Amino acid sequence: MRSLWKSICVYAFLVVGGLISIYPLVYMFMTALKPMTLLFEFPPRFLPSEMTLSNFRNAWVSQNFALYLFNSVLVTIASFGLIFLFSSMLAFAYSRFDFKGKKLSFTILMGGLVIPSLTLLIPQFVLIRQLGMFDSRWGLIVIYTAGAIPFTTFMLKGFFDSISRDIDESVEMEGGNAWTLFSSIILPLSKPAFVPATIFNALTVWEEFPWALTIINDPAKRTLPIALANFQGQYTTQWGIVFAGSLIAILPIILLFLLLQRYFIAGITAGAVKG
Repeated sequence: MRSLWKSICVYAFLVVGGLISIYPLVYMFMTALKPMTLLFEFPPRFLPSEMTLSNFRNAWVSQNFALYLFNSVLVTIASFGLIFLFSSMLAFAYSRFDFKGKKLSFTILMGGLVIPSLTLLIPQFVLIRQLGMFDSRWGLIVIYTAGAIPFTTFMLKGFFDSISRDIDESVEMEGGNAWTLFSSIILPLSKPAFVPATIFNALTVWEEFPWALTIINDPAKRTLPIALANFQGQYTTQWGIVFAGSLIAILPIILLFLLLQRYFIAGITAGAVKG
């Protein structure tokens, strides 16, 4: 009986926590469905008596919203491609090779996890300007890639360490080299580890605001966070349109998580125990 009540309390707590977490999203959706005339009705209604999709249409056609969405998709995909390339090779090197300065270099790399990104804004600005990447998408991609490498390397190394070293010996006996082990064995076995890395990095790049605001002046190169900030400034009182634009912006991330959710928990815990 005690275990039954304990289970009931746990599930009740999870249900309440889930409802609290999802309430802002549901409220945004309901507000986005309200026509302008019902936004400030009193007493307010959670379920609108009249619904419309005009807010979503207006959000999509205003301020080149589709172009900003394309820029965010492009920057996110390019950044993750480079993050995947460099972080996987770094994690493999730290997991499988012994070299001078290995512990020190890994400690320095992990030190990047504790440095607030805003403190690096000015040095990054000077560097990107000297590289000729100011006011370009590459200026975003390079910094996003560099910022995500420490965390992604840490996650992948934990998973690589859990893969038995006997596989290394088998590959060597078959005449394979380190590249064969990395590309043909380690990477295919590490697919679960890339799922949480994909979600975390995609979310970080997708919603990043300060750096994009700092180096992008050309309206044609703006990403969604900047567009939404300007969008909200234009429609200060038209919250239906503001919320509709915000929902469109977060939809790709929600879809990505829904597609990968069954691998998410497995990927988080995959490298927790070294085998």
